[in-house]
Amino acid sequence: MKTNRAIRLRGFTLVEIMIVIAIIALLAAIAIPNLLRAVAKSQSAACINNLRQLDTAIQQFSVVAGKHVGDIVNFPDDLTPYIRLTKDGVLPVCPGGGTYSLNSVGAVPSALCSLGSTVTPAHLQQ
Repeated sequence: MKTNRAIRLRGFTLVEIMIVIAIIALLAAIAIPNLLRAVAKSQSAACINNLRQLDTAIQQFSVVAGKHVGDIVNFPDDLTPYIRLTKDGVLPVCPGGGTYSLNSVGAVPSALCSLGSTVTPAHLQQ
């Protein structure tokens, strides 16, 4: 015959389960904002890297084509041979959803992403 003590030791109490759930919720509340900040920071870094690559491609194109500061660049057709394309065969895109716009040789690279300083951290070259 089972004793009362053996029956009570078989499972968890409601209070124990609630404490475990509260600890998990606390850890999630700490981790999720940090994860979101890390994602935004990595998107900004990738965008800035893309801007640097596009600026280098513009400089290479302008030297080869004999263009000068202020000359028009046919974006993206003129830059395709001078930059590493994505696996889809297109120029790199902003991972944050911004768009790049280029229209002349010598343009400031920090002004090329449509997100610019509207997001934190900013998608601007330092």
